[in-house]
Amino acid sequence: MNPIAFRATVINIAGNTALFTLKIVAGVLSGSIALISEAINSLNDIAAAVATFICVKISNKEADEGHPFGHSRAEPIAGLIIAVLAGILGFEVIRASVERLLSKTTPEITVFSLAVPVVTMAAKSSMAWHFKRVGRMFNSPALSATAKDSMMDVLIAVAALVGISGAYMGYDYFDPLAGLVISLWIIYTGYSIGLENIAYLIGEAPPPKLMEEIKAAALAVKDVRAINTVRAHFVGNFIHVEIHVEVDKNLSTYDSHAIGKEVERRVEGVDSIEKTFVHIDPV
Repeated sequence: MNPIAFRATVINIAGNTALFTLKIVAGVLSGSIALISEAINSLNDIAAAVATFICVKISNKEADEGHPFGHSRAEPIAGLIIAVLAGILGFEVIRASVERLLSKTTPEITVFSLAVPVVTMAAKSSMAWHFKRVGRMFNSPALSATAKDSMMDVLIAVAALVGISGAYMGYDYFDPLAGLVISLWIIYTGYSIGLENIAYLIGEAPPPKLMEEIKAAALAVKDVRAINTVRAHFVGNFIHVEIHVEVDKNLSTYDSHAIGKEVERRVEGVDSIEKTFVHIDPV
């Protein structure tokens, strides 16, 4: 595993474990459903972080006889796990929030309780920035999904702060209402992360803009007259391309092969392209 990606996954596990401990202590002491929901969210994050660590490690394994194109599909699986766990968590928080609204229990909010969401916002903002940067650096959907999840946690912390602040001022219903807001946001974010990673797993075509970059890279090669066919799809978080290029039929096999190799080199220089298969059409 790349040392930078490895460090990012370790930071994710350690950071979420520390935040879970802080939130569960504050939640139990105060009885705040918003803080307990936050703690459950961090527990979910720990599970997702462990899944990300395992899948990033697997995806970085070299290609072998059983997996000739590598193990890159492992990373979107981690993103999908995050999405499923987020959905389960969201519905669990809805249930707990509705129960609290009906029971009309009064939480005991202290300064410590109010400080926990503030600490969470600061920690998660830093983690989101770091994971987003590393995810882009290594084209990692698992770390990119983790970055989105961390930003979601910042907004969840804001909702929790509003809820427990309202309860602190005597408006008890603010606390479970904050829990409902948190749950809906969790479900939405899990849905969007799931869609993105399903696209990686089923081999969806890349965006039209990237297809144009692929064509431009091939046409920039000397003696390529035109392009007949271009097809591309995701293999995990990377893209494989099949391209048919037209060359002069009077060229030697050696020269035609050299043109094909140059097309392959140029196309694989486009961001996210892992492998290019070039077919020569003599015209």
